[in-house]
Amino acid sequence: MRERMLAGELYQAEDAELIGLRKEAARRCHALNTGEPDPDVLRRHLEGLLGAVGAGTFVLPPFRCDYGSNISIGVRSFVNFGGAFLDTCAITLGDDVLLATNVQLLSATHPLEAATRRAGWEMGAPITIGHGVWLGGGVIVCPGVTIGARTVVGAGTVVTKDLPPDVLAVGNSAQIVRTLNDT
Repeated sequence: MRERMLAGELYQAEDAELIGLRKEAARRCHALNTGEPDPDVLRRHLEGLLGAVGAGTFVLPPFRCDYGSNISIGVRSFVNFGGAFLDTCAITLGDDVLLATNVQLLSATHPLEAATRRAGWEMGAPITIGHGVWLGGGVIVCPGVTIGARTVVGAGTVVTKDLPPDVLAVGNSAQIVRTLNDT
C-alpha cells in the first residue's frame, strides 16, 4: 500500500505498515512540539522526522504531518508555527521558502465516489513549492499543485491549481493579481 500511496494511486490507509509509519511520525511530531525550544534540539527532531531538511531551515512548533519522510525542505527556508503537511505523497519545498502561520499543504485526498470512500480507499498527489516562494498566513495548498519560483500567495488563499513563477495570487480559489518583477 505504501508504494501505491506514494505513486498517487488508490490505497488503504489502514494498512499495517502505514499505521506504523503514522504512529512513528506522531511520536516524532510530539517530541518536536513539546520538547526543548533550543534551535539545535529542534533541528535534531526535524532531521529525524522529515525526509530532508536543508541547512539554515527552521520549522517552528507546533507542526503536524502524516509521515514526515515524504517531506523535503531546501536550505534557508522557514515554516512558522501551526504548519500542517499531509504528506501521503511527496511535499517538496525549495530553497528560501517562507511559510507564515497555519499554512496547510495537503497532498492527501479522497475519491469522489462515495462507495469507494466508504470502502476505505484514499489517494493523493504531490505538492511542489518553488524556490523563494512566500505563502501568507492560513494558505491552503491542495493536492497536485505546483507553485512556481518567487511567487507570493496572500493570506487565506486556497490554491487549487498550479501557479506560475513570479506572480502574486490571492483569494478562494487563488487568482493571479499581478506579475512580480523583482526576481
